[in-house]
This record gives sequence, structure tokens and C-alpha cells, in this order.
Amino acid sequence: MMVLFTDSPRTLVLLVAMLFLLSLLAENGHGVLTTPTYSRNDFPPHFVFGSGTSAYQVEGAAAEDGRTPSIWDTVAHSKKSMGNGDIACDEYHKYKDDVRLMVDTGLDAYRFSISWSRLIPNGRGPVNPKGLQYYNNLINELVRHGTILWHMQMCAFREFGDRVSHWTTVNEVNVLVLGGYDLGFSPPMRCSSPFGFDCTSGNSTSEPYTVAHNCLLAHASAVRLYKTKYQAKHHGFIGLNLFSYWLIPLTNTTEDITATQRANDFYVGWFINPLVFGDYPDVVKRNAGSRLPSFTRYESRQVKSSYDFIGLNHYNTLHVKDNTDSLNSDRRDVIADMAATLIFNWDEVPAGEFPITPSGMQGVLEYFKQKYGNPPMFIHENGQRTFHNTSLNDTSRIKYLNGYIGSTLDAVRNGSNTRGFFHWSFLDLYELFGGNKSSYGLYFVDFKDPDLKRYPKLSAYWYSKFLKGGNISNNQGVTEAKTNIHTWFEASHSSQ
Repeated sequence: MMVLFTDSPRTLVLLVAMLFLLSLLAENGHGVLTTPTYSRNDFPPHFVFGSGTSAYQVEGAAAEDGRTPSIWDTVAHSKKSMGNGDIACDEYHKYKDDVRLMVDTGLDAYRFSISWSRLIPNGRGPVNPKGLQYYNNLINELVRHGTILWHMQMCAFREFGDRVSHWTTVNEVNVLVLGGYDLGFSPPMRCSSPFGFDCTSGNSTSEPYTVAHNCLLAHASAVRLYKTKYQAKHHGFIGLNLFSYWLIPLTNTTEDITATQRANDFYVGWFINPLVFGDYPDVVKRNAGSRLPSFTRYESRQVKSSYDFIGLNHYNTLHVKDNTDSLNSDRRDVIADMAATLIFNWDEVPAGEFPITPSGMQGVLEYFKQKYGNPPMFIHENGQRTFHNTSLNDTSRIKYLNGYIGSTLDAVRNGSNTRGFFHWSFLDLYELFGGNKSSYGLYFVDFKDPDLKRYPKLSAYWYSKFLKGGNISNNQGVTEAKTNIHTWFEASHSSQ
């Protein structure tokens, strides 16, 4: 199906039909769209593969060399969190060893973030020299080993732009808004009853819309600064990142199909429509009413086209059921305005893990191609969650990666302008909502060991084999990983 990208009602009808068609293909939950056997060589020559971490989850050294607490520190040290990132993986002191692991694994690129409270401890004013030195040391070590610096969240163009090729202004902007200002489950945990969790301050009915609007204006301002002062000199790129489920109707009724499009408009279109079309989706404006700020003509021009790429964090597929009854309430938050219920059907999934539904990846990428004119895309995060105390034989992570990378390849072959894939995460990290009990890493971190020793999992071998050109199929990949993990482990650590 070919659809010209526009925000017209006709496009909405065609997109709804496409959503239902793809939902039928996704229903078996095992990725019927996914290529069964492939290699890295099947991707375009300049397609980038990497992995990532984030500052608070990996760096540690929370009170060293002038760093001050951030809102993540505040929440992590509250009763609402399990543990904290005071030490985390101690990459602040172990960055050279971790870069060596990245090189051994075969990563093209490493995606990481800057801790502003390390770089600018007072929030504004002078730069902390020791914080600046740390990031320069990390960047230089990566460059020395030929690893591309990719998608550093936030902006430090002047100091690092000569070595960083891609920048992301805000990570998971929709989660920041919904989690931080509507439901209140993530920093700064603002919300109001009855919409959020254990709310103490905030207004879930209006703050999310105000914050989202300001995030988009701030993003556009940062992009304008980069393009005006730095892009011509550094030849880099800049974009925005958001979290995206693949959403499929619970039934083939018109109500559920329309609710699925409405949910996409609230979760994705709320942020991407302004970047592509210069304004919010009509349904968001209609349902939110006066609580949704409006763009001036100048702001609309600034926000529109304020990206070189869009980054997606995708993990799961959900079903959508119509809930238009929520619109009958006079006092609503974003979820009520969306008038749809998201259904997690994970009954048969092993505890602590995500379902493996690779076709959702192609569905999301196809949606962006059809709805938004096929913009340059990067998969910034994708990976399987397991319990941290699970053995190194993480076969479910291999199956997950095999399926989702294969589905990404299917999307690329079908014309998606997707240019890179970053596994989340490179190491087992401190997780805000799970502490050290859950993990996503290719490398196990022994948090009980004072030295925080790293050990490769089966998935590290599998990903390394793929990155170095090996043919991949689901069962074969798991079998070969089991056979070769000990040999590869010894070889990869003999140089340390």
C-alpha cells in the first residue's frame, strides 16, 4: 500500500486499514514477517550497529570530582526506588576496560548520555573541568579505537562536536512527559490524584501538555543552535528520541481500529506531528482543548523540520481497546483524553521477560514510513529484559535480538529509511524501577564483586558473531553461542 504522507482524513482511513492488516500478521507473536536467516552483509553498507548505556545507570562516582545530585539521585534515594546509582557499573573509573569490550564485540558505535550535574554542577554557569575531562577522555578513547560517538543525549556541541557525529536532544520525550508529569512514576514524579501513583505535587490534567510543548520548543531551539553554529563545521546530525510501542486493535471493530490510531496520535503524533507538519494532531487538539498550548506561526516554523533523524526505543507490542467513555469526564489527564485502553497480554511469557514479537518492529517502522514520509530513523534501544541472577546462557535475549534485527531488515528491504540499530544495553545497569534485579546487558556485571567484574553472556557472543559478518538463524545462533562461549570468553579476556 502506498500512501502519500499528509495529515489528511483520507490518510487516517488508509493508515487505520494498514494497522489492522499488520495486526493480523503480528498476531502469532513470533514474528511471521521476520527474515529466518540473514547476516550483517544483508544490510546497507553504511547501516550502523551499536549498543548503549545512560549516565546515571552506568557511571557511578555520584559524588566525585564536583558532580552534584540530579533528580535521578533524588528519586533513587527515595522509598520509591530499589537501590541507587551511586556506584552503578563504575564506568567513570572503568571506561577504558569497557571501551575495550566494545571493540572486542565489534560495535560500530556507542550511544551514551551526559550527566549535566557532572558537567555543569550548578545547573547553569561554569563548566566543571573534571566533568569535562571525563567525557573528553571517554570520547577520545572511543575515537582511538575507531568507535563512532553516537547519539549523546543533551547537547554540548562546542566541547565535543568535533568528535560526535549524532546528537539527541531529549531521550524518550513522551515517557518524560507521561511518566514524570501525568502518572508520576518517573522523575520528577509529579502528578495529581486520581491519575498518578502516590502523588504529592503536580497537575496531571495540564502539566503534561505544558511540559511537552516546552520540550518541543527547547528541542527546536537546540536544533537551530546546532545547525546555525556547528553543523557546517562538524558535519553532524541532530534529532529527537521517543518511546514507541507497536499498537494493534484488540478486535476488528471500527471502534478498536480507530482507538488504535488515536493512541498512536497521543503516544507518537503528539511529538512527531509538530516536527513533520508543524502542529499537533487534530484529535489531540480536540480532546485536550484549552489545556493544550498552541504554537504561534513563528514557533510552528521553528519546530517543523527541526530534525535530521528520529530515534525510536521499541520493545513491545500491545493491543488497544476503545474507551471513549473516558471522554465523558470533565476532569481528564492525557490517558483519559486518549480514550483508549492498552492491553498487555503477557500471560505465557517467562517471569521477568518481554514477549518476543518481532513483527512489531516492522510495524512501527512501516507506520513512520507511511504516516511521516519515511524520515531517517535509528533504533536507539531494543533488547530483552531478564532477571539479573539468570545464568550467562541468555538464550531468550538471543532469540529476541535475532527476531527484532531480522524484522528491522525486513523493514529496510521494504523501503524504510532506517539507518541503525542499537542494542539496549551493553552492560547490566542500575535500573531505576528494578535496581539490580533486572538487566538488559550483553555483559553481566557482578554487583556483589567489589571490582564489578564484567562477564560476556551468550548474547554477547551472538551479537559479536553477527557484527563480524556471520550468518544468523535463530536455533543455529543459540547452539553456536553455547558451543563457543567459553572459547570466546577466554580469548576476549586474555588481552585485558
